Amino acid sequence: MHYKQKYVYVGLDVHKDTHTAVIINCWNERLDEITFENRPHAFPEFLNRVRKYAKNELVPMFGLEDTGGYGRSLAVFLLENKQIVKEVNSALSHSERKSYPTTQKSDGWDAFCIANVLLSKLEILPDANPQDSFWTLAQLVARRNGLVKALTAVNNQLHVQLSHSYPSYTQFFSDVDGKTALAFWEEYPSPCHLQAIEVEKLTEFLRKHSNNACSTKKALTILDLIEKDNIPKRKFQDSRDFLVKSLVADIKFKKQEITKVEAELERILAIMGYKLESMPGVDTVTAAALLAEIGDIMRFDNPNKLARFAGIAPVKFSSAGKGTEQKSKQGNRTLHGIFYFMAIQQIQIAKGSGLPRNPVFLEYYNRKLAENKTKVQALVCIMRRLVNIVYGMLKNKTEYIMPTLPEDKAV
Repeated sequence: MHYKQKYVYVGLDVHKDTHTAVIINCWNERLDEITFENRPHAFPEFLNRVRKYAKNELVPMFGLEDTGGYGRSLAVFLLENKQIVKEVNSALSHSERKSYPTTQKSDGWDAFCIANVLLSKLEILPDANPQDSFWTLAQLVARRNGLVKALTAVNNQLHVQLSHSYPSYTQFFSDVDGKTALAFWEEYPSPCHLQAIEVEKLTEFLRKHSNNACSTKKALTILDLIEKDNIPKRKFQDSRDFLVKSLVADIKFKKQEITKVEAELERILAIMGYKLESMPGVDTVTAAALLAEIGDIMRFDNPNKLARFAGIAPVKFSSAGKGTEQKSKQGNRTLHGIFYFMAIQQIQIAKGSGLPRNPVFLEYYNRKLAENKTKVQALVCIMRRLVNIVYGMLKNKTEYIMPTLPEDKAV
C-alpha cells in the first residue's frame, strides 16, 4: 500500500469568524465539507466529525495556510490532540486554484485546493509548529512596526502644521521631533505665544528641556528667524494651536509605547537565549525581526534551505540545456529585506573613527567588486554568508566571534 493511502486529507480555509474544511481521500474524492466557528468550543466537534472518515486505520492529515494568524488556535488544538498538521504555502494553493480551466472562488473551493496541495505535496510540506515564544515575538514586532508607521504619519502632520506657523522651523532644532523641540512646540505652538518674550526666559526654557545643551545663542537664533518670517496671527489660530499640541502629545505617547515594546522584546530575547545582538549592526529590533520571520530554526535542515526561504539563493532558468542562474524574486521578502539591511551594516564605515564596522565583510565586499560583480551582487554574496552565520548562531545559541584578517589584508 502506498504511504499516501494511509491518510484522509483535510484542507482548511481559515477566517476570522469561521473556518471551512474539505475532506478528500488519496484518490482525490471529496468526502465532506464542514464549516464551523473559529471558537475553541467548536473544535472538538469538528475533530470528531473528521474522525468518522478515518476508518480502517486511516489517519487524518490537516493542512492550513495560516498557522500564525486566524488559524493558530485551531493548529494548537489539533497538535495538542496528537493530530498531524502541515503548513501549506499560500503560493501553492494559489497555483492550484489557477491550474483549473475555470477559476472559482469560494471558501469550499479554497479548502478543496488546499487539500489537493496537501495530497500532492505531502512529502515537502513542513510540519506546523506554532510555538508561543516565536508567535508572541512576531506579535510584538508587528506592534512596533505599527507604532513606527503611525509615528511617521503623525510626524508628517506636525511638519505640515509647523510649516504654516513657523516657515523656518527646520532651522530651529536638528530634530523636529526631539525632546527639546517637542517641548517648544507644545509650549509655543505658534509665534503669537512668543510676543514680547525675553531672551533670558526662552533660554531658561530651552536649557531646562535640553539638559543645558541649548544656550542663549539658540534662543536668539529662534527669535531672529521668527522676526524675519513675520507671520501675523490669523483667524482660528487657537484651533491650529490645539492641533499642534495634540500632535505633539500623540508623538510623545507613541515614542513611549515604542520604548516599552522594545524593552519587552529585549526581555523575551533574553529568555529565549539567542545572542544575535553580538553581531555588529544587529540591535534588539533587528534580532527580534529575524526570529519573528525565521521562527524555529530546527525546521530548516541546513543553511541552504534557510537561504531559499529568504529568497537569497539563486534560481536556475534554463531551456534546451542552456540557461543561467538568476536572482530570486521569491521567498520571504520581509526576511530578505532584513538580511539586505544587515549586509549594508557590515560594510559601513564609522563617521567618527573612519574604521569599518566589520573589516572582514568589507574586505570580502571589495574582493567581489574586484571580480567585476556589481554592488548589488556583492551585497547578495554577503547576505548569503550572513545566512550561514545566523543559522549557526540560532542553532547553537552562540555569540558572534569577529574573525581576523590576515596582515596583508587588514584594513
